[in-house]
Amino acid sequence: MKDTPAQDLRSPQRQLIECQMAHADLDALIDQAVLAPLPLDELMLRRLKKRRLALRDQITQLQWAIQPKEPA
Repeated sequence: MKDTPAQDLRSPQRQLIECQMAHADLDALIDQAVLAPLPLDELMLRRLKKRRLALRDQITQLQWAIQPKEPA
């Protein structure tokens, strides 16, 4: 049975790619904010870092779901 286009959009592989892209974007944003002459306020920077960490956790979970360490 072939997946429909709507199912393809939410496949674990697609979600992984989207999370990796969002994580990279946040990395760049945080790096720019830290190096900027007028850095973001501390609260905003902490929120960005917390979101980046949550994305990293989600990426790890998706990678495990796609390629589990132990045979099923």
